[in-house]
Amino acid sequence: MSEIKTIEITKPDDWHLHIRDGEFLPDLLGHTASQFSRAIIMPNLRPPVTTVDLANAYKARIKAALPKGSQFEPLMVLYLTDNTSASEVKKAKEHGVVAFKLYPAGATTNSDAGVTDLKKCSAALEAMEACGIPLLVHGEVTGIEIDIFDREAVFIDQVLEPLRIRHPGLKIVFEHITTKQAAQYVKEADTARYGVMGATITPQHLLFNRNAIFTGGIRPHYYCLPVLKREEHRQALVEAATSGNSRFFLGTDSAPHIKGTKENACGCAGCYTAWHAMPLYAEAFENANALERLQGFASEFGADFYGLPRNTSKLILKKESHLVPDEFPMGSGTVVPLRAGEMLTWSIVG
Repeated sequence: MSEIKTIEITKPDDWHLHIRDGEFLPDLLGHTASQFSRAIIMPNLRPPVTTVDLANAYKARIKAALPKGSQFEPLMVLYLTDNTSASEVKKAKEHGVVAFKLYPAGATTNSDAGVTDLKKCSAALEAMEACGIPLLVHGEVTGIEIDIFDREAVFIDQVLEPLRIRHPGLKIVFEHITTKQAAQYVKEADTARYGVMGATITPQHLLFNRNAIFTGGIRPHYYCLPVLKREEHRQALVEAATSGNSRFFLGTDSAPHIKGTKENACGCAGCYTAWHAMPLYAEAFENANALERLQGFASEFGADFYGLPRNTSKLILKKESHLVPDEFPMGSGTVVPLRAGEMLTWSIVG
């Protein structure tokens, strides 16, 4: 069997993306727009994007910062809080907001305004069921008594399963899953009695286990939340992503931070992969001998889940090595990408 040298796929979408705001937007948006037709924009700004009016204003700023001639479409999400009302959910649906995001308070970057008790959100969740608007969940519990490597598995038992029982019509995306327990839960989720279930998977969780954070010393640019896990979990994620199961689809969780806030005594969580996301995914799928399934994962399953049309334009990847730059401009500072200074085996050529 001859080695695959070139892949042409339907242009993909990124179903989980952080782009920040203000001076950072023009420097970073072009990286995403060069590979993806659409992306779900995370709402954990400071202050968070909690209303339709704030989402519309943020979308306008994103559009204004796009490279000239870009057809990239930002898909807006609202930040779920203890005080989100049913009327705001209905307004969100009417105005084209595609989802709400659940951040358990304290789980990750700018999550301090997150939900403290899901029971406080009952009216909003019931409205989401009625409207068919999805809930995107950051699947970790944050109690100090829970080991950081167990947060996701505990979340399934303590939060996710009870949530689906209380709100059986709720459509849910389990975002950036990192464990074999999460992959198995999504794969086996009962969608006959409960709502539709999907999950996104990042390139770093397909390519690396937790050893990557500590090889040769502390490597802060491999630190993200949920944190990289053991090799058995990475293998389970690769199996899920490359299986052809439409419940699993692409979401980079690319999260830029100024270099100094990563290389810090208390560094921020997040891997920057927007510049080279598709070459990273291609490498992961090639390693699993599953390049023929990359299009479904990257270009079809997410659009189908959200009820959006699949893209018609194409993206071409070539088996051609190139160097990941050491850093990129990010406003008045720089951002260091994942695998900075290393070689990639795939390149975007069209």
